[in-house]
Amino acid sequence: MSIRRNDWGDEEIRKELRRRPVDGQLRYLTCSCRHRLPLFGNDRIKQVFVERLYHERERHGFELWAWVVMANHVHLLLRPARGADVPGILWCLKRSIASEVVGRWRELDAPVLRRITDKNGRARFWDPGGGYDHNVISAERRRQKVLYIHENPVRKGICTEPTDYPWSSARSYAGWDGAWAIDGRV
Repeated sequence: MSIRRNDWGDEEIRKELRRRPVDGQLRYLTCSCRHRLPLFGNDRIKQVFVERLYHERERHGFELWAWVVMANHVHLLLRPARGADVPGILWCLKRSIASEVVGRWRELDAPVLRRITDKNGRARFWDPGGGYDHNVISAERRRQKVLYIHENPVRKGICTEPTDYPWSSARSYAGWDGAWAIDGRV
């Protein structure tokens, strides 16, 4: 672990992660918005995330098993293509979302920009670092992660059933027509 000062002058304890990617294994990922702010509070911004997620899926060739977009974070369960670089995939995904959303906020001179701009004057949509990332090895663990992802809006009191929430892959798992396609099922 290391201790450093964040943009606000507060001390942060940062875990030094040692990721050990294994070809063919699913990866469970969590990425948080800057300062855990609800930057996905607007449905149009959630839509931007989903569109970019599926664009990057095609571009990088990863399998998408489950996902959810919450107000201040996202969860993904994916299987990268052989030899793929998950940090590179996330960098492309996060960069494209931040660029589009922050660009629009600049056009609107949105007040949120003051809350996400660092001491160097750069607006940061995402918290720094790679987020939470680990391999999912067993079928049971895969099932748990898919359930956790889909139940996230229910646990937060946003809805009563996972399929009530449009910003996740729960509807695809339920077989709903018109749902965003996923590649694997538990």
